[in-house]
Formats: sequence, C-alpha cells, structure tokens
Amino acid sequence: QVQLVESGGGLVQAGGSLSLSCTASGSTSGIYVMGWHRQAPGMQRELVASINNEDTPTYADSVKGRFLISRENAKTTVFLQMNSLKPEDTAVYFCYCYHWIRGEEYWGQGTQVTVSS
Repeated sequence: QVQLVESGGGLVQAGGSLSLSCTASGSTSGIYVMGWHRQAPGMQRELVASINNEDTPTYADSVKGRFLISRENAKTTVFLQMNSLKPEDTAVYFCYCYHWIRGEEYWGQGTQVTVSS
C-alpha cells in the first residue's frame, strides 16, 4: 500500500501562482509515476501532469508552459508549480501514483485550488 499526503492549494487571483506538493509513504520503492489529476465541478477527472522515474514529464495541453512538475526526496515527493493561473484551473487537485510492481494506482484526498477572476 502507498499513502499520499498532499499540501498546498488555496485561493489566488488570476495570473497568480500556487504550488502543490505530495509525499508518498509505505511501499514507495515500486512507484514508477507520480502526478496530478484535477476535477472541476460537474466535470470528469483529467490528467494535469505526471513524471516518471526517468524524470520525463507529461503535461495536459491546457497547462503546458504554465505548470511545472518535479520530483525530489528519493522520488517520493512530487511538486506542481502552477503559474499564470486562470479561473478555468479551478478544481480539486488529486495526487496519484502508479505502482508498477503491484499494478495499482493510489490517490490522495485532494486539495482545492480556486482561481478568482
């Protein structure tokens, strides 16, 4: 099992910045990918960004050039730096990881990001 604890988020004006972090504990040696999804009210959950053990990032088109994902601490902590935030970035952001040995995904509880116009 893997536990994910998120921090960060909050309220910011459009054009501002926020950062999120997520730390994994438990069976972390089998984690291959960590990242973030988000879900806005009435919308499907969507991938925001992810990063694998080779530090190769993937970004949703909607956040490319504005968000930056990184990993540290023996790759058990993932960060999401969000710049030039837009009202449409408002959502609950969920940390996730893929455990390649177990073939399972794990999810955090989610943290609210609200961007006011």
